[in-house]
Amino acid sequence: MLIEVFKSKIHRLTVTEANLNYIGSITLDPDLMEAADMIEGEKVQVLNCMNGERLETYIIKGERGSGVCCLNGPAARRVEPGDVVIVITYAQMTREEARDFKPTVIFPDEKTNKLKA
Repeated sequence: MLIEVFKSKIHRLTVTEANLNYIGSITLDPDLMEAADMIEGEKVQVLNCMNGERLETYIIKGERGSGVCCLNGPAARRVEPGDVVIVITYAQMTREEARDFKPTVIFPDEKTNKLKA
């Protein structure tokens, strides 16, 4: 049997844009994606720390080094630029795999969305 477990998290990322007129998704800086073990097209859960909204979407790559965190399409209605969010991924694995699995968690600078040195 497979269970779904917490795989990775970008903790407290500041929303830089909300683009209603886009097809959908969350645009993230590839530096953040790589550090958090996330890939383009991966399903994510976005938790808005400012208003309690929770939504699911998928990742698209933004400009490297930009610190971008843009919610696109309908998700843009659930955030405002400046909101702080948590971006989480999950993975399916056996119970045995899950017991030894260690998720990846990163804590970017909330003002710049850049990785802390």
